[in-house]
Order: sequence, then structure tokens, then C-alpha cells
Amino acid sequence: MSEDDDARTAVLNRLRRAQGQLAGVISMIEQGRECRDVVTQLAAVSRALDRAGFKIVATNLRECVNGDGGAKKMDETELEKLFLALA
Repeated sequence: MSEDDDARTAVLNRLRRAQGQLAGVISMIEQGRECRDVVTQLAAVSRALDRAGFKIVATNLRECVNGDGGAKKMDETELEKLFLALA
């Protein structure tokens, strides 16, 4: 497996985990669970999504900076906006 395949697998696993956690949050709200429990799980979903986003950016940073692999080359301002979108 190449690094790209490994990275893609890692991102997909994180997103699937977040999907499962989000389903759990929805179920908790439907069941009328305590606010503290719901917010704790919602924070876990948020962290999982953030980590997936950071992994995508980190894995593809070279392509973004150099315009490798057919990607549009990004300047410093565009890269900053990309990182801040995850903040």
C-alpha cells in the first residue's frame, strides 16, 4: 500500500468513526439524555472531523504548494485560508 492509500484509509476510518459518533449523538438527543453526555459526545465528533481535515491537508500539502499531481498551485494566502477553515 502506498502512503496515499494509507492516508486515505486513515481519513476514511476517522470519518466513519465520526459518522458513528454523530449517530450516537442523534440517538442520545432522541432519548433525552443529559446535556453533559450529549455535549461530550458532540465534542468527540468535532475532534474526529478536525483530525480528518488536518490529515487531508497534511497529506496533500506538497501537492497544494507545488501544484503536483494536477492540483492548482496555492499561494501563502490560499494556504492560510485553508488551515484557518479547520480552526
